[in-house]
Amino acid sequence: MNPYYLAVDIGASSGRHILAHLEKGRMELEEVYRFPNGMVEKDGEHVWDVEELFTQIKLGMKKCAELGKIPVSVGVDTWGVDFVLLDGEGRRIGNAVAYRDGRTKGMDEEVYKLVPEEELYARTGIQKEMFNTIYQLMALKVKKPGELEAAETMLMMPDYFHYLLSGVAATEYTEATTGQLVSPVTRDWDRELLEKLGFPGKIFQKIVTPGTVLGELSPQVQQEVGYNCRVVVPATHDTASAVAAVPADSDSILYISSGTWSLMGTELTGADCSPGCRAAGLSNEGGCGDRFCCLKNIMGLWMIQSVKKEIGGDLGFGEICEMASKCDIASLVDCNDNRFLAPDNMTEEVRSACRETGQQVPQGVDQVAAVIYQSLAKCYAETARQLEQVTGRKFDCVHIVGGGSNAEYLNRLTARNTGLPVYAGPGEATAIGNVAIQMIAAGELKDLREARACVFESFGVKKYQA
Repeated sequence: MNPYYLAVDIGASSGRHILAHLEKGRMELEEVYRFPNGMVEKDGEHVWDVEELFTQIKLGMKKCAELGKIPVSVGVDTWGVDFVLLDGEGRRIGNAVAYRDGRTKGMDEEVYKLVPEEELYARTGIQKEMFNTIYQLMALKVKKPGELEAAETMLMMPDYFHYLLSGVAATEYTEATTGQLVSPVTRDWDRELLEKLGFPGKIFQKIVTPGTVLGELSPQVQQEVGYNCRVVVPATHDTASAVAAVPADSDSILYISSGTWSLMGTELTGADCSPGCRAAGLSNEGGCGDRFCCLKNIMGLWMIQSVKKEIGGDLGFGEICEMASKCDIASLVDCNDNRFLAPDNMTEEVRSACRETGQQVPQGVDQVAAVIYQSLAKCYAETARQLEQVTGRKFDCVHIVGGGSNAEYLNRLTARNTGLPVYAGPGEATAIGNVAIQMIAAGELKDLREARACVFESFGVKKYQA
């Protein structure tokens, strides 16, 4: 049996342990463990329960031993921007605050007093999002300076879990870039920027690239899970891992990593930090293979997930999608409006947006979902045109990967609105990209191009005509 590789893929609502191995040149996946995740209220903040998450990581790793399928390496990926602070003894300081918490309100103004917004984009190539690490750190500097002063180490969320697994503190490149504090030229922390902002430089750890071997499991973790293996950092930002799994053989791809967020973009060999790219709302996040993910952050299926909880009852996402496809409602909302970031009630927010613009107000879950799907597809088409204009490229198709690639109605709408054929799949792109990087590190796959060819042969895609 060929060696196993373990991806621990943690999203905002759940986490999974996916074992992978190569069988006659094809990648085989097996989900061995799944666990819930979600923000909780603590001390008046929206936070992540990182202790419980790490417990679940170890339980899933232990499950591999129980199955007799011990991985040669493990890597963790999560969402971007969030972090923890550690003191000199490696103990966590304060809460692991979540990106949807309101602590960053007004922190953009504090940042721009020290570094103008235009300069910040020119230095980092990262678009302003109020939850970016830079604004979260400014919130601590302004509201809880004692926590920053006591900190010796800052670790992004997946880096923290790798630290707990291996005892090695390092920051993975793709995740670091989401914070708006990394230079796309040096591909390292922008130390001058950190100094201008008054952030303590000592807390920012060495940046390592995807595929770096941190070491082995700590003795304590070995004892708990029942074996030892290497800890290999994948592209720890889930978007970068998903993009690594896009089954395309061209260097000029247009992709949508579709999940809680929709990340739509293309790959560049160098970051575009121009005013035109900034005006188009595009970010230059770190990617695999010395590439940049030039993309737009679109609200995504978070809106559908929220509506399902509120009025969807026992309906599955597939059922909601099918019901929406049969609706006759033409109303649209701006998916990128901050009003949809964390409303008290997503359903009512969508209805209010339609009412305020004089459009038909959706009623049942089918109509509300239809409005969201139609609005997302319209946003995708606009973003595709912006990417073509900024990059000078002409795209001939759209690749949709991630869980949202299973939303057939949205795929059809995307093809219709963009005028391009859509290739949907694989759905498990983030986990696949995670293990692909581990396989490259082990020498089982040569490089990113070979990994993508393997993904195409292993999982295939479904085509939707324009």
